[in-house]
Amino acid sequence: MAEAAEDAALAYATAAAGAAGDVPGVDPAAARPVTQAAVIGAGTMGIGIATALLMADLPVILIDPDGAARERASRRIGAILAAQREKGRIDAPTEALRFARLTLAETLAAAAPADLVIEAVFEDLALKQRIFAELDAILPPGAILASNTSTLDVNALAAATAHPGRVLGLHFFSPAHVMRLLEVVQAAATEPAVLASAMALARRLGKIGVVAGVCDGFIGNRLFEEYLRQVWFLMEEGVTPWRIDAVLQEWGWAMGPVRVMDLAGQDIGFAIRARRMLADPARPYSAIPDLVCALGRFGQKTGAGFYRYPDGRTPEPDPAIEALIARHAAALRVAPRAVADAEIVDRVLCALVNEGARALADGTALRAVDIDAVWLHGYGFPAAQGGPIYWADRRGLKTVLARMAEFAQGRHGWVWEPAPLLVRRAAAGGTLGAATPG
Repeated sequence: MAEAAEDAALAYATAAAGAAGDVPGVDPAAARPVTQAAVIGAGTMGIGIATALLMADLPVILIDPDGAARERASRRIGAILAAQREKGRIDAPTEALRFARLTLAETLAAAAPADLVIEAVFEDLALKQRIFAELDAILPPGAILASNTSTLDVNALAAATAHPGRVLGLHFFSPAHVMRLLEVVQAAATEPAVLASAMALARRLGKIGVVAGVCDGFIGNRLFEEYLRQVWFLMEEGVTPWRIDAVLQEWGWAMGPVRVMDLAGQDIGFAIRARRMLADPARPYSAIPDLVCALGRFGQKTGAGFYRYPDGRTPEPDPAIEALIARHAAALRVAPRAVADAEIVDRVLCALVNEGARALADGTALRAVDIDAVWLHGYGFPAAQGGPIYWADRRGLKTVLARMAEFAQGRHGWVWEPAPLLVRRAAAGGTLGAATPG
């Protein structure tokens, strides 16, 4: 019976990628041709996006005012293409042709010939708005203008232009030339042809395009915030970071959440939390990750985050972090307690499901399968569990709500207020994935 359930989940996970790309109301025939792309910003994400475009045989203009950044980008892209050849994925003529299609430029004016421009600069709304306004004046009206922002308001970016209908978000996941997920963020004014073009681009890049609405974090990072909130709260209650990672990896995750954040860079989360605290100072969150960042421990890239990395790559538990967490918990007067493995798993999963139900209700996610596709292909959710919404439907929504009610009796019970959609579907004996949100 367990094997049959796993087979069903795997079949669903496989089908989810295709289902997410078949967007209601989007006509693939309306897609505009893209023959020339430009990428703004030659940092890690800009390099990855430019490489993904080159690997799809698109000419790319990579723009950055910093000459040293442009040189680094050229070397890195050359190395990636060379590695592709060495692995037998492309031949030498293809490697040479793709690299020859890369143009490096200093100013935004160089983007003028592009059908598609993807902005990938630092997550600063005012900076991005200035760039969008300048690009809007340079590009012909038919060109598509996209942002790689992971959390910022795409509507605010569109408002900086005279042609908001051509603006949308294209949220790539790092490394952008490897990760299959692409969140396609539909702004309020995004034209249907622009959305169709973005979905066609995702297919051309060999990625799984998932349409998301505009909100802080879109689908993936919006839910990820609640997932991590429980991870940090579990630490305050005495669960070590390494145990959390081990339990979730044993359950099936590709990588535990603490290790994920160390790999991505703890400073990224720090910047997002700082911005969100300004926007909503009354919303509590754990200070533990900020205390780690205050030590200059930003993860693998600095040799230490929650884990330490003596060889620059292999994570090792660090007693100093355990001591830091213990001191913080003592200051909060939170006594450590025994936490079962099942509670660790259920707390992060129920947090995902509850926020997922909210995202369905407010239209950020069009369908449950879109949430599952995002988490399967962007966050390492185990395919054998089908996705967080699939998991909840299989577990039973009444059971999920009962578990949440148990957690609400503990610390920070406020976070377990159930989403109204989840309550309604459970009361009707239904699921989150079987019907249109209502």
